Amino acid sequence: MLDIPYASAVGSIQYAAQCTRPDIAYALSVTSRYQACAGEAHWTAIKTILKYLRRNKDVFLVYSGGELILEGFSDASFQLDDDDAKSQSGFVFKLNGGVVAWKSSKQDTTADSTMKAEYIAASEAAKEAVLMKNYIQEFGVVPSIAEPVVIFYDNNGL
Repeated sequence: MLDIPYASAVGSIQYAAQCTRPDIAYALSVTSRYQACAGEAHWTAIKTILKYLRRNKDVFLVYSGGELILEGFSDASFQLDDDDAKSQSGFVFKLNGGVVAWKSSKQDTTADSTMKAEYIAASEAAKEAVLMKNYIQEFGVVPSIAEPVVIFYDNNGL
């Protein structure tokens, strides 16, 4: 595995995920954990992501016209990682229908229930919403951004 450019491939995928492809954020989050000790299965996963990107090269972000509305979506998976029992958090924010921010990462703390994992994910999304709203207000791009940012989640515990 020493001669395989695993870290370089992860870096290239990370660039694509940050710039135009939020759909691969979760897969990138999982595969980037193994840069120091990558095995054959990890390299196969990286190649699968690269093949997916090649097959879907015509997929990209599109922003529509009209009134700009900021909305967020939050989700968590409970104790997905068998190594340390940490849950996975993720969020996506759309401005006027186009994705402008996204994140998928392992939670810092160990949640002992699905509801707590969802609360942690919603909290991370709310922090990002405040930052984005302040950023947009500062530039005066959207006068109606004074409206609350709606964050959707998929758990009845919240």
